[in-house]
Amino acid sequence: MAGLPGAAVTDPGTVRAALPVGRVLGPAVLAYVGDDGFRPAAPGASAVGRLPGGHPELRGLEGLAGEEEAGEASLSEITSPAFVVRDERGALVAAAGYRSWPGRTAHLGVLTAPAHRGRGLARVTGSAATAHALAAGLLPQWRARPAASRRVAGALGFRELGAQLSFEPA
Repeated sequence: MAGLPGAAVTDPGTVRAALPVGRVLGPAVLAYVGDDGFRPAAPGASAVGRLPGGHPELRGLEGLAGEEEAGEASLSEITSPAFVVRDERGALVAAAGYRSWPGRTAHLGVLTAPAHRGRGLARVTGSAATAHALAAGLLPQWRARPAASRRVAGALGFRELGAQLSFEPA
């Protein structure tokens, strides 16, 4: 792997050809934002509430989204509060939070129930989590694979600065 160009080490086929690889996650784009570039979501019809990280209702949202998407968002690993939106019946339909990483990085996780996507809920909850991280003196990091997630990050002012491929050895 040492002799490969940078772009090749985020290509799953190249990595699988060079190493005995099991499960692969990615490739994903890494984006960051500071106070000077953050564009918070405008207050809208969706009121954002808070739950403690690890709250059982977050598991219910993960169940609605499915195992792959829940694993990508990793809400079960957040160390921040969860910033949440509920539907008119009071059911949890979107959440975001972050896990504090070394180097004062806040790794964000954002998840919206499939039936409620396309309504700006990821932007609203992601904005609240980003604002919380910045207020704590952390550098928010957004890791995204789907184009929709990348668009949300861009709308909040995150700049794409790298890529990542995670894998488990076979």
